[in-house]
Amino acid sequence: MSKQKTNGISGEELVKLTISALEDVKAQDIQVIDVREKHSLTDYMIIATGTSNRQINAMLEKVREAVKKQGAQPLGEEGKGDSDWVLLDLNDVIVHMMTAAARQFYDLERLWAGAEQSRAADAKHHSPENASAYFDDKIKDRE
Repeated sequence: MSKQKTNGISGEELVKLTISALEDVKAQDIQVIDVREKHSLTDYMIIATGTSNRQINAMLEKVREAVKKQGAQPLGEEGKGDSDWVLLDLNDVIVHMMTAAARQFYDLERLWAGAEQSRAADAKHHSPENASAYFDDKIKDRE
C-alpha cells in the first residue's frame, strides 16, 4: 500500500536509499517513522543524529546526491549551515538530521508516538543487522 511513485522512485525505495546514504556517512540512531496513517503530507519521516554541524551537512549532501542520482528531486531544504537541525523534503520522505542535543530537545519520536517506528541497525533498541532488511520485512508485513 504505497503512494504513486514520485519522480520514478517510491517512498519505500527513498527510505532504503536514504538509510544507506546516512549509514555511509556514519549517521547515528537512524529511525524511520511510518506516518501514512497519521499524516497526509508525507509517508515516512527519517530522523538521524550527527555528531557535529559539519557531519550533519555531510549527511545532507550525501542523501541529496543519492536521491538525485536515482532521478528524485528534493522539494526543499531547511536549516543548512550552522544549524543543529537540517530538514530535507523528498515528498514521500522527510529527513530530519539533528545534533543529539537538538534531537533530545525537540523529541520528534515522542511527538509521533503511535506511528510505526523502526530504528536502523546501529540504534540501541534495534536488533536486525541491516536497516534495509528490517524495513523490507515491515513492508512485507503491510502487504
